[in-house]
Amino acid sequence: MKIRLAVCLLLATVPLWARSHSHPAKLENTSDPGYVYALTAANHFLHAWQTGDVEAGMVLLGDRVRRSQSADNLEQFFANAANRAFEIARGRGYKGRYSFPVVLVSTERSHVTRRSSEIILVDAGKNDWVVDKLP
Repeated sequence: MKIRLAVCLLLATVPLWARSHSHPAKLENTSDPGYVYALTAANHFLHAWQTGDVEAGMVLLGDRVRRSQSADNLEQFFANAANRAFEIARGRGYKGRYSFPVVLVSTERSHVTRRSSEIILVDAGKNDWVVDKLP
């Protein structure tokens, strides 16, 4: 009976000591209003991708992305906008720079494809957030 009790207690405490203490979970700074602006900009950019609105998407691109991509590549990113959707997960980062995991969903020949990626946004000043990394 004592052995069963000891095993039960051991199993009950495994989740407490099995977690890695060398990599504690990073808590987000929810008091930073920039997080809301970054999330809003990510949503607007992905909506432009979803609808194929090149002009609205280009306005939200930062200089780094504009320099690293050709105009043809950027137009191709927004092209073929039929039957697209996206999912944004909780972001992480710090004041001035946030990353949001995203899933880009589209249909190709009646087959749904899901591509996991991330979008990074940076504060360009005066709460004006721009895309620093395309998903």
